[in-house]
Amino acid sequence: MTTLWLFIAQLATVALMLVISYRPLGDYLAHTFTSRKDLKVERGIYRLIGVDSASEQSWQVYLRSVLAFSIVGVLLVYLIQRLQAWLPYSLGLPAVPQGLSFNTAISFVTNTNWQSYSPEVTVGYTVQIAALTVQNFVSAAVGLAVAIALVRGFAAHRNEGREANESTRSSEAKAAVDVRSTEHRSGTIGNFWVDLIRGTLRILLPLSVLFTIVLIAGGAIENFNAVDTVHTLAGATQHIPGGPAASQEAIKLLGNNGGGFFNANSAHPFENPTAWTNLIEVFMMLLVPFCLPRAFGRMVGDNRQGYAIAAAMGVIFVVSLSLFTWIETAGGGTATAAAGGAMEGKEQRFGILGTTLFGTTSTLTSTGAVDAAHDSLTPLGGMMTMINMMTGEVAPGGIGAGLYGILVMAIIAVFLAGLMVGRTPEYLGKKIGAREVKLASLYFLTTPTIVLAGTALSFAIPGVVQSVEKTTIFNPGQHGFSEILYAFTSAANNNGSAFGGISANTPWMNAALGAAMFLARFIPIVFVLALAGSLAAQEKLPVTAGTMPTHRPQFVGLLVGTILIITALTYFPVLALGPLAEGLH
Repeated sequence: MTTLWLFIAQLATVALMLVISYRPLGDYLAHTFTSRKDLKVERGIYRLIGVDSASEQSWQVYLRSVLAFSIVGVLLVYLIQRLQAWLPYSLGLPAVPQGLSFNTAISFVTNTNWQSYSPEVTVGYTVQIAALTVQNFVSAAVGLAVAIALVRGFAAHRNEGREANESTRSSEAKAAVDVRSTEHRSGTIGNFWVDLIRGTLRILLPLSVLFTIVLIAGGAIENFNAVDTVHTLAGATQHIPGGPAASQEAIKLLGNNGGGFFNANSAHPFENPTAWTNLIEVFMMLLVPFCLPRAFGRMVGDNRQGYAIAAAMGVIFVVSLSLFTWIETAGGGTATAAAGGAMEGKEQRFGILGTTLFGTTSTLTSTGAVDAAHDSLTPLGGMMTMINMMTGEVAPGGIGAGLYGILVMAIIAVFLAGLMVGRTPEYLGKKIGAREVKLASLYFLTTPTIVLAGTALSFAIPGVVQSVEKTTIFNPGQHGFSEILYAFTSAANNNGSAFGGISANTPWMNAALGAAMFLARFIPIVFVLALAGSLAAQEKLPVTAGTMPTHRPQFVGLLVGTILIITALTYFPVLALGPLAEGLH
């Protein structure tokens, strides 16, 4: 009973903080991406890069901007790693090897933050700050921008009539409205460079400064000290690392990045010192993704739509957390019972409940940060973290990516409902036709294809399979299969967490996981932006008696069911070969 009440209290605390934040932050997010006013510093940046902030982009131009910015980011992060030995604050470390530099560059640019290395002995402070932390900000802002672009596709034309009829507007303002209306009819979805800069400067940067201060107050370190060598009372020698950890921890969690400043990630006391900072870090991961539905509702002109999306996210989160906690607290076997719980690989200061809450949050938000060794979870507990990623991480998902992922699923749900009741599918006044359904279907098929193909090829290609079985996998059999499945699931869903029983710094794993991260990040973005352009080009349909309401509990249930059924049908066979077989053995 004590465990149950602690579970409820912990969940209620996080829920209360999110409820308090939902409206003010959601409204601020909506205002940030709909305001026509630029800050002075933003205008300076626009002049520097040659961007007209008042111009709108078609989805094709928006996509080219996303890809160009991201590819340049990969090249810069790769170059900085290769030049590490000549950079200040390198801590005497050599250049990062080519294959590892390639993997890490793609990892951080795609918001995955997969780390096939130990940060303390691989990268110095300049690489951490100039390459990795910068990408923690801008890769998160890219995902946020793409989500807002899709929302604009749904929201296009919403305010045309009202704005045109406001007699208090000046002729210049009315002309501006007419220009914007014409642009929306041509299928424009905003300006990527404006969205990127606003998301970084107005949202991620101030929140990061605030939570950096909170983490420092909680005991996280923030300095530029080199490694200190100390002698223990027992006569042993210990090497204590320093570094600007708190600031990277803040954006790593707020931006749903996940890369640890230290190899132990958020299990390290310098990153996550106490039980209450663990709770704060969970809140940080959930904050922006759970508030985005409010921004969505505001931008489409119906707050109830935002509540419906947030409710679907919340249902999946609570069910997943409850199952994960039940599995880990139940443990299994006499050794677990004697130890008082399945505490292997978990931090005593967090306990099982703190571990399952953090693990559920990090794998449902694409953050990938860990406060325990996921490889030491019970077999079915480890399966829950995989299932969280396999749902597409939409509850609430990564920053931006979670929102556009669940909106694509909402389109599929509306289409299925239309087939069942014989109505023309439409969502938020936009007709869901053949083009929209094809794009949505391609979106949710992309990631499973990459996950399953990567896992299969690792055990099928001659030469590669020997490397995987003899070098990469530390634990043979079903658990070893689960380690590879987890790696590709994490990479393709841009999560970044891993079962620790593998050595991923090999030529095959660096190349294969790098390709998985890049393709699974940007191919879905192509379909999302094409969908946004298709929706933005449509006229709004009026609400009629035949319009299916998408703000009621029935639709929330339909949406949750659609997500779970698609996930189960796609991944159940491969789960049966790994964690299910191991857990039921």
